[in-house]
Amino acid sequence: MFKPLKRSLLLVPLLLLAGCNTIVMNPKGDIASQQADLIVLSTVLMLIIIVPVIFLTCFFAWKYRQANTQAEYDPEWDHSTKLELVIWGAPLLIIIVLGLVTWVSTHKLDPYRPLDRINASTPLPADHKPLVVQVVSLDWKWLFIYPEQGIATVNELVTPVNVPVRFKITSSTVMNSFYIPALAGQIYSMAGMETTLNAVINEKGSWEGFSANYSGAGFSHMRFKYNGVSQEEFDNWVARNKSYGKQLDRAAYLELEKPTTKHPVERFATVENNLFHAIVNRCVVEGTVCMDTQMMADSMRNRTGLSADELAILINEAMCTIAPNDDALPLITSSKKNGYDSVSN
Repeated sequence: MFKPLKRSLLLVPLLLLAGCNTIVMNPKGDIASQQADLIVLSTVLMLIIIVPVIFLTCFFAWKYRQANTQAEYDPEWDHSTKLELVIWGAPLLIIIVLGLVTWVSTHKLDPYRPLDRINASTPLPADHKPLVVQVVSLDWKWLFIYPEQGIATVNELVTPVNVPVRFKITSSTVMNSFYIPALAGQIYSMAGMETTLNAVINEKGSWEGFSANYSGAGFSHMRFKYNGVSQEEFDNWVARNKSYGKQLDRAAYLELEKPTTKHPVERFATVENNLFHAIVNRCVVEGTVCMDTQMMADSMRNRTGLSADELAILINEAMCTIAPNDDALPLITSSKKNGYDSVSN
């Protein structure tokens, strides 16, 4: 009577596990799929050692039990070359294979590395242009800026299927972790820094994104919907956003930056130029010196011997002629003008 009951109870954990979301092992993006394959490969390689060890532990305990008088007893035995080769050789080979796989995958799946394929059977041309999405983690919500489309959203992310996406990620305050299990692995967002994630979604659908790093009281609700759509649907979505009329300027951003929980989806038809640059460099508030400008000033003051006021004038003049999103900073040359060095590009 009790044996069937015990067997039934053993099935309860299996039933509970059946309800788990297995999106990590069944993702919809090429990067996440390769990462899932790594998990499977690593697990299988480790089980080559773990399973025999568990089996032999149980086997030896059973064979050499006290009641088994037929088991061979050899107290003088102390060495076996064959056994030593198996014990040390097999783990060593597995470690070598894991090390090789780790080295290759670390470089191949580097989040900063531009994509070279859509999926295993579809390579990308070298001159392809990814969709750029600027991501800002706020307390406790996510801001997505589409600089090429000129729109922004809160807690809603939409990208076309089979189109490479380059996420540029930062934080307004504390560190968070940007994570969409269906798309790719997590990457941290940090205030005053910009991290990058290259990824692509291969199927249409709707999935959940969230912060995987605790960031305070509203952390549990710091979630958003990620939608993979066709290119036509994406273009229509952009057009609808542009029709809403709301503008994301510095004042609107400072209001949005205030902590909220369960923030509803919000859409902006226009975004102030270089707002993301100002967020990264901690100078959204008017009159605040941007970090990149300050760091350049500190560096050049040490090399030129100019006073802080003189150098500030020169750098401000230089920065006015260069878009903040440019990769290259202006080159400051030493040539006398009005009694102090001048700046040229």
